[in-house]
Amino acid sequence: MNSICFSRVSVHVAVDGSDVPKTLLHDFSLELTERRIAVIGANGSGKSTLLRLLNGLIVPSTGTVVVHGVDSVSDVRRVRSNVGFVFTDPLSQLVMPTGREDVELSLRRSVKNSKERAARAEAVLDRFGLLHLADQSIYELSGGERQLLALAAVLAVDPTVLVLDEPSTLLDLRNRELLRRTIAGLDQQVIMSTHDLDLALDMDRVLVVESGRIVFDGGAADGVARYRALCAAALDDVGHGARLGDVPR
Repeated sequence: MNSICFSRVSVHVAVDGSDVPKTLLHDFSLELTERRIAVIGANGSGKSTLLRLLNGLIVPSTGTVVVHGVDSVSDVRRVRSNVGFVFTDPLSQLVMPTGREDVELSLRRSVKNSKERAARAEAVLDRFGLLHLADQSIYELSGGERQLLALAAVLAVDPTVLVLDEPSTLLDLRNRELLRRTIAGLDQQVIMSTHDLDLALDMDRVLVVESGRIVFDGGAADGVARYRALCAAALDDVGHGARLGDVPR
């Protein structure tokens, strides 16, 4: 079943010195079937928490998350084998000295033969136009190049779902356009959080998250318009004494 189902999900975390937990996501239910879904909202709104539910990095305090028929808590290993996750900061997941080694590391579990693994890694890097960077130290690469290598390493194992947490943050215009084309050509279901509203407009469905609640769920153009309206309202509040840090970004 190629859908992702959130059923009565909420996320609460303990707060030091308080008996009252903090709610990161309030009770919600969703079924995600579209191929391309964007999650937009202010920093701290709950976007990343929602994404981390998809591969068991965060478990729901209440409710269930079922990814393509697999429960994210009771069968977390299988979920993680099906859900590829790309973090905002690629250095948090590029653990080997070079991109080639990182892609080979991703393939180690699924491709046992070392020669076959090396050949597969080279093919993946070539597919994403990264072969010329394969043997450079990741610390010599730009942030955008690292991000694309992290994406290639995740896609090397052919997950059924690709989750991207603000993937364009470190990308220049050329690499941002490359990312857009890459996403458009993928077979995987793609779910991403982003502040890039042009990128969000490419999606089939947009969720707008505000203060831990999903306040919009629908088409891309309407979702972006709703988020812009929230930002405009927050700016009006600044003029009436709200703190600048409360403004969605």
